[in-house]
Amino acid sequence: MTDFGESLLAPAALRPSEYTAALVHALNLEPERVHGVSALEIGSGSGVVLAVLAGLGAAALYGIDVEDDAVLAGSLLLRELGHEARCQIHKGDMWQPVEGRRFDLIAANLPHFPMQDHEVPGRHPTWSAGGPDGRRWLDPFLRGLPGHLEDGGRAVLTHNGFVGLDASREILAGSGLTLRVIESVFVPIGPEKLELMSPAVLEIEEGKSIHRYGPYAFADMHVVEVTADKRAANAR
Repeated sequence: MTDFGESLLAPAALRPSEYTAALVHALNLEPERVHGVSALEIGSGSGVVLAVLAGLGAAALYGIDVEDDAVLAGSLLLRELGHEARCQIHKGDMWQPVEGRRFDLIAANLPHFPMQDHEVPGRHPTWSAGGPDGRRWLDPFLRGLPGHLEDGGRAVLTHNGFVGLDASREILAGSGLTLRVIESVFVPIGPEKLELMSPAVLEIEEGKSIHRYGPYAFADMHVVEVTADKRAANAR
């Protein structure tokens, strides 16, 4: 019998966050849109989102992560759950491992907190750090979507309110893609992380997408869906 603690449970550095939970919830809202699809997750971490997609009936699963232990943890999880035959997890940077390939569904929970690289206890240096404006990884992901989504495909991803939904919509509009919010939640920002936030972003967003209640701070976080603009599709 498999020892759960040794094989299924990812290292603490890869533990699922509130963002992961929100993404999983959004995918579970419409299971019929996952059944039978080819699915890719960028930043697969613990592998739990791929496991959810497998449980919802995705026909083929691909994961990408920059961390060796994420590739191992995800592969172990999918194997133990019986999904190894339809899942591949690769180490690599963003789209490089799947260059030239297209997918029906692309999921992502990318580091996009506006801060420079910084050692956060218990996490990888790549965790959360999205550069001064939080868009270091988000923008390349959005720009790569048109070349990796099948016709009629969609992407589902987490998106902090303080990095700008309108900026993402502008990037996507040039490729005939649109963004809509599926669900919105509050996520806590611990004081140690708030101290690392780019001062320019904090100054603009406090009282807007960042809410303080005494010593406690929360932020608006959205799960968004990206699909082809129907008007652009009809024009082709």
